[in-house]
Amino acid sequence: MKRRAIISVSDKTGVVEFAGGLVELGFEVVSTGGTARTLKEAGVAVTDVSEVTGFPECLDGRVKTLHPNLLAGVLARGTPEHQKTLEELGIGAVDLIAVNLYPFVETISKPDVTEELAVENIDIGGPTMIRAAAKNFERVTVITDAADYGPVLDELKENGATSTETRRRLMVKVFATTSAYDAAVAGYLGQNADGTLPDVFVLAGLKAKDLRYGENPHQKAAVYLPPGPTQGIVGAMQRQGKALSYNNLVDMEAAWALVREFDPPAVAIIKHTNPCGCGVDDGSLNEAYEKALSTDPVSAFGGIVALNREVDDALATRMCEHFFEVVIAPTIAPTALDILSKKKNLRVMELGEAFFEDFPPMYGKHVSGGILVQQTDPVASEVRNAKVVTKREPTEDEWAGLEMAWRVTKHVKSNAIVFCWKDKTAAVGAGQMSRVDSAKLAVMKSQQDLKGTVAGSDAFFPFPDGLEEIAAAGATAVAQPGGSIRDQQVVDAADKLGLAMVFTGKRHFRH
Repeated sequence: MKRRAIISVSDKTGVVEFAGGLVELGFEVVSTGGTARTLKEAGVAVTDVSEVTGFPECLDGRVKTLHPNLLAGVLARGTPEHQKTLEELGIGAVDLIAVNLYPFVETISKPDVTEELAVENIDIGGPTMIRAAAKNFERVTVITDAADYGPVLDELKENGATSTETRRRLMVKVFATTSAYDAAVAGYLGQNADGTLPDVFVLAGLKAKDLRYGENPHQKAAVYLPPGPTQGIVGAMQRQGKALSYNNLVDMEAAWALVREFDPPAVAIIKHTNPCGCGVDDGSLNEAYEKALSTDPVSAFGGIVALNREVDDALATRMCEHFFEVVIAPTIAPTALDILSKKKNLRVMELGEAFFEDFPPMYGKHVSGGILVQQTDPVASEVRNAKVVTKREPTEDEWAGLEMAWRVTKHVKSNAIVFCWKDKTAAVGAGQMSRVDSAKLAVMKSQQDLKGTVAGSDAFFPFPDGLEEIAAAGATAVAQPGGSIRDQQVVDAADKLGLAMVFTGKRHFRH
């Protein structure tokens, strides 16, 4: 008996070649709507689904494949009893299904999307068909990803059938796909108009690739992608260098997030998710790089460099003088790529226009027994509106420095103290258990005189001692959230030290 395949795809990449290969192997190809038209126009023999179901596609295509003549053919096991039932009902068995789902995620990513359009792009028949085939993977081969067309065809040509291992692998892929798809639908439709977090938040994705290991060599790790277009840093195009590691990706995210705080040309150098330095320059990305590197060139060794403008030849040449793990930018000039290629192990990443796309509104993080979800921390732009709490107001240069310090401080592990000038970091104290120790660490690590700098603190000073360390190092102004029961003591200390201090009213902890 002729084997039967059902093909119905939204993404038609590779479908003509795949269907043609099945026909050459003796399959009858049954298809729907646009897929059937595409195959017919390409000269592939196709049976319309309505010829099998005896029922026309209807309701603007909402009902096409949901029919016993198809579903029974998919769900029937290879037992004599099931085969006898199919014969009695005059239903042909289905041996292979190739279906990918309506582009729901792509649809809701459009800026002008309406809920009505989103709902019309919720696939019903597709998930039903592939779940049915996956349940019956002992007999049915089910494909949801065009990347599997070639391997399945090769296996059919070589062995006449797919192996149990292949069908099982594809089955798991189906349930992962439908799980992620449903999560996307629930996440979109579950958004609350009042701005509160949604009732449903699901982290779901398909494994894109294994990584060499996780944070340490004894930990396995992989990258998983949600349905739809690949976004964020995992969507960056790797132009050269070794494969990315787990730690590379985490540090890339941190560097990208920091450099996105600034509109002028800016450079951030990150090591272990903390800034080694950050610089901005209204006229030159190259100068911004020099400013970032000057903060702590020793710690920058082996760091991640993020730049918010195209990398040119001169900057590529300069960066080749140092050892970095990754360079990530919106674009890199072709000639600059040639220069960077001299550093064969350097991972060079281009993110294109996606470099400037909005951050997702929420982030989820696994903890034992559940998921923590929070809104994204917005750009730290509140310093200019901060409340001056000391007798002396900041000068214009101090305001500019405080704005720089405040934006960088947001990206330093708590407790964080950052010394800055108006266009670059001067010293960074990160991740200490007491705020005064973070201040001491920043001073200790400083590669330059801190006289005339300003400082940012990611949370309030519980005692004046941290502020006193900052003043002793030479800083003249401080930005902090305020909110301590000892705020007045800290303000009094600032006045005594001649500091200008502002309360932003907003904390930027980073754990």
